Amino acid sequence: MSNSSKARQRIESLLDDNSFVEIGALVRARATDFNLKPSEAAADGVITGYGVIDGNLVYVYSQDASVLGGSIGEMHAKKIAHLYNLAVKTGAPVIGLLDSTGIRLQEATDALAAFGKISRKMTQASGVIPQITAVFGNCGGGLAVLAGLSDFTFIEEKGGKLFVNSPNALAGNYTEKLDTAAAKFQSEESGLADFVADETEIYGRMRELVSILPANNEDEAIAECTDDLNRAVANMAAYAGDTAAALAQIADDNVFVEVKEAYAPYMVTGFIRLDGQTVGCVANRTEILGDDGKAKDKFDAVLKPAGCRKASSFVSFCDAFDIPILSLTNVTGYGACIECEKRIAAAVADLTFAFASATVPRVNVIVGKALGSAAIAMNSGSIGADVTLAWPNAEVGTMNAKDAARIIYDGEKDDVINKKADEYAKLQNSADSAAARGYVDGIIEADDTRKYVIGALEMLYAKRVTAPSRKHGTV
Repeated sequence: MSNSSKARQRIESLLDDNSFVEIGALVRARATDFNLKPSEAAADGVITGYGVIDGNLVYVYSQDASVLGGSIGEMHAKKIAHLYNLAVKTGAPVIGLLDSTGIRLQEATDALAAFGKISRKMTQASGVIPQITAVFGNCGGGLAVLAGLSDFTFIEEKGGKLFVNSPNALAGNYTEKLDTAAAKFQSEESGLADFVADETEIYGRMRELVSILPANNEDEAIAECTDDLNRAVANMAAYAGDTAAALAQIADDNVFVEVKEAYAPYMVTGFIRLDGQTVGCVANRTEILGDDGKAKDKFDAVLKPAGCRKASSFVSFCDAFDIPILSLTNVTGYGACIECEKRIAAAVADLTFAFASATVPRVNVIVGKALGSAAIAMNSGSIGADVTLAWPNAEVGTMNAKDAARIIYDGEKDDVINKKADEYAKLQNSADSAAARGYVDGIIEADDTRKYVIGALEMLYAKRVTAPSRKHGTV
């Protein structure tokens, strides 16, 4: 199969059958320097057009590596920019299928300026329409910025290469030592890739993502719900540590679309539906459960820089597209290491800012511990959560009761410390004490989480917020 037919087949594999309509098929490169032959540059290396996914309009472009390596030249970029103009006018997502050697050297500054226009169009469309990219071949140098400007990026697990500098260009590195362009590195280490899969799976997961997202920032992401709104989840408390599993349990039909699953897995982000409404979810995670129900990986209940950045970016996306936010809180403090210390304050500030400035309905459920200022950053009522619920055994306070007793009764014997710790836990750290002070709106049984969250979001459906007049925040 030729690369040209691959580029077209990718579009057809993604969209509903027979729905693709091509735009700009007759466009050719204008440059003729360095033996360029426009007549041989079919569609200038990119297929552009529109179609539907589950009946929803989307615009799509697919780079054709058989034409000048799929490189970006003047007309190539013009076609993509035109697609963005149409998408913003009609309020529909743009999907880019990337496979390119980079900016076309033969067109030099013309190609560079054209690439800049794509970047500008993507910036202008940010927060207006969802932007999704999938890397099937090379996406190197400045093209990696296109993935960074997108809301969500998929990468093919074997053939996708996403990089600014090739592995061999990094001092002391080479591909065999550490392939920094590979899907594994870009999903687990850099966090630039949100989803990793083989090519066939990418199409299905991309369709799932498009179907759960709103078409634009004025659209509502609501589907018909056939699941029981009052459905209880038996033994829900067992999922307090693995909150990805917990979110799947409470979701309509148990469907959870996790975003950046491989990156900072101690912080969970993703989408569920509740009563048919799309909800963005952020949750602390202390373990990953295997199929046997036993923990196969464990994490400290702390905030770390990578997890905070992951969550803050996700919250900002949800707020831009008017998607309600649900958080599951289980955190005791901050990661304590030199690497964390370099970035933790700024990262937690980002997370706090994202939650505090979000105007969408916000519900927080404390499923474990909510201790110290780290808990404040996790969508607490103090920074504007509309409804805060807690499971009966939740702990809410400044720190672990035993540690607090040691500080308050410094020098006392262990039996005194233990007694005072029990008193402190009851008077200051329990869900009951937080509810008595109005910091928790309700204490709910874990098994009933689904119906209480649905009820809270239904109550908040018409929420309106008038923010102070300003251009934008500076965090």
